[in-house]
Amino acid sequence: MSFAEQLTRLQAFLDADELHEEALDYVAAHGYLTALSICPEQVPEREWIDALFAEPPHYRDDAERVETEATLIQLKAHITRLLGADDDLELPCELDLGDEPDDSDIRGWCIGFMEGVFLREAVWFEDAEDEVSELLLPIMVGSGLFDEQPEFSDIARDRHLMDEMIAQIPELLTALFLLCNAPEEKPALLKPRHH
Repeated sequence: MSFAEQLTRLQAFLDADELHEEALDYVAAHGYLTALSICPEQVPEREWIDALFAEPPHYRDDAERVETEATLIQLKAHITRLLGADDDLELPCELDLGDEPDDSDIRGWCIGFMEGVFLREAVWFEDAEDEVSELLLPIMVGSGLFDEQPEFSDIARDRHLMDEMIAQIPELLTALFLLCNAPEEKPALLKPRHH
């Protein structure tokens, strides 16, 4: 089975109504796995898989469980590779909040991403708090989770600004990945050469 076919099956599984209401659907799971790929600390697979589903799903059989979990792990590895290759990550949804932001896929993606951040929140802000906060801002705004806070409610009222921030997300992900995963010591070839 090709990776594309595996993803189609994963999407059908995650988007089904049978899962716990707090389980992440496919788009939110993509955001979640993206955050886990960027996180400076590796979260154990069992922990993030269990958190993604909120409670164990009712699999048809063991084979379905193995396939679903394996595809999630593969998708995370795929996202990590794309981020590491310095390509803008293509999100599985439009970068558009639409007329009903709460119903938009990008909102779901951003919520999923923040769920991934919350698993290791302290680690995210340990080394470069200001830069990380700045890069996370469009995703935090997109998630709608912080709209009650004054600085976020101001942004939420400015539709044009929100749209601009949402449009920046793919390139921000690469910057976040590099910030959180770049080796402390830059390789010699990146140092300015003195002629």
